[in-house]
Amino acid sequence: MDRVALRGLKARGYHGVFPREREEGQTFIVDLALGLDTRPAAADDDLAKTVHYGIVAEEVVAVVEGDPVDLVETLAERIAQACLKHEGVQEVEVCVHKPDAPITVPFDDVTVTITRSRA
Repeated sequence: MDRVALRGLKARGYHGVFPREREEGQTFIVDLALGLDTRPAAADDDLAKTVHYGIVAEEVVAVVEGDPVDLVETLAERIAQACLKHEGVQEVEVCVHKPDAPITVPFDDVTVTITRSRA
């Protein structure tokens, strides 16, 4: 299976279990790896035969900016399901970064990574 990757998609969301997270929001960063067969698109040089990653990026940002959820795990699942709606996408790996998570000790990042497929 081939991979089309998008790295570092940024959007402001209001996800989290604490009131401050819901009120002030924070930046979430999303990395995606979409699994699909790119051979038909490559053979015909035809965008319609692959996934339009610009549209996927817009949809992912809309999910992050959309309805708030408590858990990053839930956000990752919603993103994965949005990606799998694209006909050619057979599998997706989603990594959601929450670099401003409310943790009381120094840290660089918090991530949740999931893999989902049609099967």
